[in-house]
Amino acid sequence: MTLTQLRYLVAIADSGLNITLAAERVHATQPGLSKQLKQLEDELGFQLFRRKGRSLAAVTEAGERVLAHARLILEQAGNIRSLAANQRGEEAGELVLTTTHTQARFVLPAAIARVKHAFPRVSVHLQAAADGEVLGQLARGQADLAVISTAGSVPEGGLAVPLFRWSRVVLVPRAHPLAALQRTPTLAELGRSPLVSYESSNHADSSLRRAFAAAGVEPQVAMTARDADLIKTYVRAGLGVGVLAEMALGGGGDEDLRVLPAPPSLPECVTWAVIPRARVLREYALDLVHALAPQIDRRDLRRVVEGNQEPDWPAAPSWVELGQTITT
Repeated sequence: MTLTQLRYLVAIADSGLNITLAAERVHATQPGLSKQLKQLEDELGFQLFRRKGRSLAAVTEAGERVLAHARLILEQAGNIRSLAANQRGEEAGELVLTTTHTQARFVLPAAIARVKHAFPRVSVHLQAAADGEVLGQLARGQADLAVISTAGSVPEGGLAVPLFRWSRVVLVPRAHPLAALQRTPTLAELGRSPLVSYESSNHADSSLRRAFAAAGVEPQVAMTARDADLIKTYVRAGLGVGVLAEMALGGGGDEDLRVLPAPPSLPECVTWAVIPRARVLREYALDLVHALAPQIDRRDLRRVVEGNQEPDWPAAPSWVELGQTITT
């Protein structure tokens, strides 16, 4: 068997058993991929997939076990390549990030620009997804690292590095009754208006719904979206009161809206970089994490990522403090 065959096997599984899509992902022809799969099955002496006609219907039980080992082998092969490239001082490569739309739009641009300036031959690929999809992409090996936010809990699925803390804000048109308040609105006041917020607000266990439930208030979530700019658009259209991340403001263009602090009972959130455990990161990936978390000593970051030191991260700064550091 070869690494190419194992790579094709994983691509088929991660493409929903769609041979055409898998071939596109690994830049192979469909007949070539099918031929390599047959050769692998012939060598192993059993089928990795159950067939239905000419299509793949499901992964066999034995195929699931082979897939688990194949992912480990491919990960270690990638680590060897990264280790060799770092040893050679190679500055070209590819960096794949999975993150949410808010982080991609408002947090990452300055940090990525800094990395691209230092490593102009690095190709950066940004995969913006919903909150619930980000760590899944990382677990499937589709990204080198993830950038995601949580309210209180530490994200699972890898080594979590705290980058910064942020709060939510309330956004209303200037003609809205809440715009006249000279104070922070209460949850009860917000509960009397339809709300426009992120998709995660639909989840019963979201921090927003938990805060409202603790106050005995039922929120009226009128609309949700992944993109903060879409939330602003529908606030302008009069669909409701926006509740979104403070990072999504600033830079001009929002002068027609009034920004209010969110009630303190809506918990502060933390944005994290999540790195697969036992992953050898290229120098430019470490530089990106350090650009987003300058409060962490780069040498400590490397030792922790390499498994030579237990994490003991310093307190994460607020978004306002960090924004002053990473702006270009």
